[in-house]
Amino acid sequence: MGISDRNYDSRLSFGTRVNPLVILIAMSMITFVVLAFFKALTYLRFPEGGAVMGYFDDHILSTIALSPKLGTALSKIWTFLTYSFVQINVWELIANMLWLWCFGYIFIDITGNRKLVPLFLYATVLSGLVYVLVSKTMHPETHALPYFCGSGACILAIAVAATTIAPNYKLFPFLNGGVSLWIITLIYAVIDFATTPAGVPALYFSQITAALTGFLFIFLLRKGYDGSEWMNNLYDWFINLFNPEKHLARKRIKDTYFYKASGSPFAKRAKLTQQRLDAILDKMNQGGGYETLTQEEKDLLNRASQEDFKGN
Repeated sequence: MGISDRNYDSRLSFGTRVNPLVILIAMSMITFVVLAFFKALTYLRFPEGGAVMGYFDDHILSTIALSPKLGTALSKIWTFLTYSFVQINVWELIANMLWLWCFGYIFIDITGNRKLVPLFLYATVLSGLVYVLVSKTMHPETHALPYFCGSGACILAIAVAATTIAPNYKLFPFLNGGVSLWIITLIYAVIDFATTPAGVPALYFSQITAALTGFLFIFLLRKGYDGSEWMNNLYDWFINLFNPEKHLARKRIKDTYFYKASGSPFAKRAKLTQQRLDAILDKMNQGGGYETLTQEEKDLLNRASQEDFKGN
């Protein structure tokens, strides 16, 4: 199916039944609130405040943020997915969620609801993997950040993907006809790279990886390969395991409507005509009797004997 051959409701809101964009934003916000709660508990445990951040990073943040150390990251393999939902402070949370809503809304408006989450996950895993691998090749002093977290790279992937499909998609139409999407994406990319710590080269590589992920996702989609299909099929299969209506819908029609019938619901029967009956009788007379007939001819003869047959 081509990108334009889709059926979706572009009127996104918090009232839609399944809105992947709202789910992604909600997961980030819930994660932020949970981390803030545990950080508050940490302050209560260390009233002086000296060891608060160290304890919080080592015992709480480390369980969901991605470590730049390969061994640690592999021992907590789930952090290759969870780190993108971790926002360190409230301003980062607000900024990232606004950008995610902006580009996510446009991406869904163009491609539909079933490609946003797969692209987000692809960018999360690949960017995290590149970050860890590049960090491993650098000297230890370049690891300025103890943990890698935030959804900035994933947002860049979504922005590039949407721009690859429709670079002239118009925003703010009241401003002299609107602003093209590629301009907004360029502004975001400049801000994203400008605010990246210069002493952590791995962060730049992870952002470049995210941008390439968004581009390749759409490039392959145009070539006929939908990278989101297997994820969506897996999701549908898992959800249907707990949906009894789906199991009933998959029952065969024969099992549903003919389960009490003694025979098959339909059987093909040869047409019985006077000419056909005469040919069977001639065969019996010339060839040696009833046993020389085929099963079909025997059935026709039995039908003729049971019916008050009238030739056509």
